Amino acid sequence: MTGLLLLNPQVTVTVNALPATPTITASGPTTFCAGGNVTLTSSAGTSYLWSNGATTQSINVSSAGSYKVQVTNASGCLSAASATTAVTVNAIPVTPTISPGGPTTFCAGGSVTLTSNAEASYLWSNGASIQSINITASGSYTVKVTNASGCQSAASIATVVTVNALPVTPTITADGPTTFCTGGNVTLTSSSESSYLWSNGSTTPSINITASGSYTVKVTNVADVKAQHPPSQL
Repeated sequence: MTGLLLLNPQVTVTVNALPATPTITASGPTTFCAGGNVTLTSSAGTSYLWSNGATTQSINVSSAGSYKVQVTNASGCLSAASATTAVTVNAIPVTPTISPGGPTTFCAGGSVTLTSNAEASYLWSNGASIQSINITASGSYTVKVTNASGCQSAASIATVVTVNALPVTPTITADGPTTFCTGGNVTLTSSSESSYLWSNGSTTPSINITASGSYTVKVTNVADVKAQHPPSQL
């Protein structure tokens, strides 16, 4: 009997190419302050697998870390991982505090120094950019600080400065001539205010004078601010 040769059916083998290694494009700086973010986008593929588990072409990143992506093509082949994109998130400084160098309520002509706790740079609500500011005007003052990474803090709690106006310079009224003979007298009366201090030590609105001299009066208003009358000569 003549022998038979049996042939196997033809088997076709197809080897699909791997996708090109993807690249990552950042939408902005990859180093930023806490509260910021950056979008990382992969070059095109059929599907995506990021190192953080995401499966979209773009991811929004707000946490520090090293990010890479692999893509799959239409044949289902998975690429090698992309180069790593490092994201750095810098801390925001602690909210600063303001230390006054003295009372924050004072009379016109006075001042107070406000000092921020130490940091790399400063921005006060009045525009100053130094650690300590000298204040002579009423207002509400805050400060923000920036650290060495360039991150700015929240504003401090406001320090309120109150500058009280001086009273009007008082006037002295004499009830008669201020030149008289021994045995005479004259009453000097200050214009009205909250309290009085005469140059002879009296603290009443009016004083009775029997001796020659130069008399002045200082008055204090309800805010405890003083003004002085020029001398009245007797």
